[in-house]
Amino acid sequence: MELGDVLVSESEIAQAVEEVAGRIRKDYDLSNLVLVGVMDGAVCFLADLMRSLAGPAAVTTVRMSSYEGMESGEMSVDWLPPRELIEGRDVLIVEDIVDTGATCAALAQKLGELRAASVKICALLNKPSRRAHDIEPAYCGFDVPDVFVVGYGLDYRGAYRNLRDVHALDGGASS
Repeated sequence: MELGDVLVSESEIAQAVEEVAGRIRKDYDLSNLVLVGVMDGAVCFLADLMRSLAGPAAVTTVRMSSYEGMESGEMSVDWLPPRELIEGRDVLIVEDIVDTGATCAALAQKLGELRAASVKICALLNKPSRRAHDIEPAYCGFDVPDVFVVGYGLDYRGAYRNLRDVHALDGGASS
């Protein structure tokens, strides 16, 4: 696999993070908001977003996975936040990419079971062409084509997360 074209540059990402954070600040009482970052892919986006919010929002992470190499696989939930953190609060799932929607659909259901007041999705990237679940991000940085993407937290078998831009991965069908 080789890195392909830059789909989203570092400067475009920074601008999108600020715009998304501004919309979130308008829409939420940050003292009642919990950001739930889906690790490991959302690590860069979550860090930049929470700093841009500059308010008292709570932050936690979950571990879920649905990929093996370049193919979507079976969903696994490795860790969820405690009910005390979620119950009665507005929850924003922070994702690197919404692809088929399987991860967000499963997580939204789990957070609802923990009695979140509301659950919405915030994603850096959206790939609507692959959607298999009735899920749409309320906040989104960019729509991307049906190619496998890496960088800014997104990986291929653990590699490329550290890139500052989002790239297509040549030889990859989709991510």
